[in-house]
Amino acid sequence: MKVYFCGSIRGGREDVVIYQKIVKKLQSYGSVLTEHVSSAELTHRGEDASDAADRFIHDRDVDWLRQSDAVVAEVTQPSLGVGYELGRVVDMKKKTLCLFRPASGRVLSAMIRGAHDGELFVVKDYSEDDMEDVVDEFFAVMKQT
Repeated sequence: MKVYFCGSIRGGREDVVIYQKIVKKLQSYGSVLTEHVSSAELTHRGEDASDAADRFIHDRDVDWLRQSDAVVAEVTQPSLGVGYELGRVVDMKKKTLCLFRPASGRVLSAMIRGAHDGELFVVKDYSEDDMEDVVDEFFAVMKQT
């Protein structure tokens, strides 16, 4: 199984430790195409901040989205890139799990929470303590369909 993980890069790297835990869990389900998002060495500037690199990153990541069997996004840290990716996966009709931590004090965008349909696009509130259970539940349901 190929899993695409979405997490904030240029929108802020405050949650990188959480991303690392999520990616580690996702690796138990298959190949994580975007495991670099969880790298502590990746700063808010991203991989490369040039126009040519931006085009390469966009095209590569859209290709990875197309290849993926499932998408998991940590959406607590607002990110234009993650929002864009989620819009694309809705259009591609990919099985998607969005993870949001209410304890952050943030409020999730209505465009993300409102897209929840319980089947293809799932939005789940979670805490760091129950993240693995939420991910397991998503993949268990995914295998049934």
